[in-house]
Amino acid sequence: MSSTWGDTLKLSIFGESHGPAIGVVLDGLPAGEEIDMEQVLRFMDRRRPGKDPFSTPRKESDLPRVLSGVYQNRTTGTPLAAMIQNSDTHSGDYSELASVARPSHGDFTGFIRYHGFNDPRGGGHFSGRLTAPLVFAGALAIQMLERRGIYTGAHLASVAEVADRRFSPVSLSKEELLSPGQKAFPVLEDKAGEEMRERIETARMDRDSVGGTVECGVIGLPAGVGSPMFGGVENVLSSILFGIPAVKGVEFGLGFEGSRLTGSQYNDSFCLKNGEICTATNHHGGILGGITSGMPLLFSVAFKPTPSISQPQQTVDFISRTPKELVIKGRHDPCVVPRAVPCVEAAAALGVLSLLLDGVGGGFDR
Repeated sequence: MSSTWGDTLKLSIFGESHGPAIGVVLDGLPAGEEIDMEQVLRFMDRRRPGKDPFSTPRKESDLPRVLSGVYQNRTTGTPLAAMIQNSDTHSGDYSELASVARPSHGDFTGFIRYHGFNDPRGGGHFSGRLTAPLVFAGALAIQMLERRGIYTGAHLASVAEVADRRFSPVSLSKEELLSPGQKAFPVLEDKAGEEMRERIETARMDRDSVGGTVECGVIGLPAGVGSPMFGGVENVLSSILFGIPAVKGVEFGLGFEGSRLTGSQYNDSFCLKNGEICTATNHHGGILGGITSGMPLLFSVAFKPTPSISQPQQTVDFISRTPKELVIKGRHDPCVVPRAVPCVEAAAALGVLSLLLDGVGGGFDR
């Protein structure tokens, strides 16, 4: 099924944006893992809407209700299910859109795919609202990894043309990795964050939107995790990252920039540091042959501009097949990327946890 991901660790997300609730089922978690719900809620609060003028004003508490799989704050080893109620739905905002193709949305394609039986309110199952259960599941994975010395963090690498500095590719520390997530606006350089806020506000006042990129890093992963060909670290992470709505690109290490270099410029020389084998540079982003090299795992994710804008746009009614001018109403983010940072962290943690649970490269130690 398209809403189920994984093999050893299986993730299934259900619900619609304006339905009664959304939720997640995680199957394959080991038994006995302690769950700190306060830490989970703090992580989920980073994604929650309605906290500032740079996100949708939709108000949701995003309090997960765990239905199974946890007893006395520890995982039981059976499927862990959690539900998050939707409380602030304005379905009337979508009453005129059941047959109108919003540009860059999944309305038309969803209508064709599901023969007109899909829920169109708020984008239904195509909505970014569905990242809330993803972030809940990722918060559990983050705790399990951190207890084993593996840390995941991300920051806003760019908004439109405004860029933050990048993570240190060779000597990325825990402090640098996690510091953006402790800020209201997740950047490394606060000055860049101020410029990003101004750019988002300009787009909002113009009734427009902007996109951007998120850079994510994982440290503490040993060398040897992953497989070549179709089981590579890039394959596994990309498969879950593209499940985040609005993601249009993923690159590892230097990515597309590396394609413009020569081999002598790109290649990372191997060396010894404190008796350990490492590389002098990290253009490969911590992955060689689909397998971790022991260097920081680094990748970037590109997000398109929010497609729901309040400017007049030309479209069609796909039932009557007539042209139509559309001005989208409702509550939308002028830029989804700030709230996407914890979504990327969550997806990365789930991907890494899945790779470790598969038992490749040493597996998941108790």
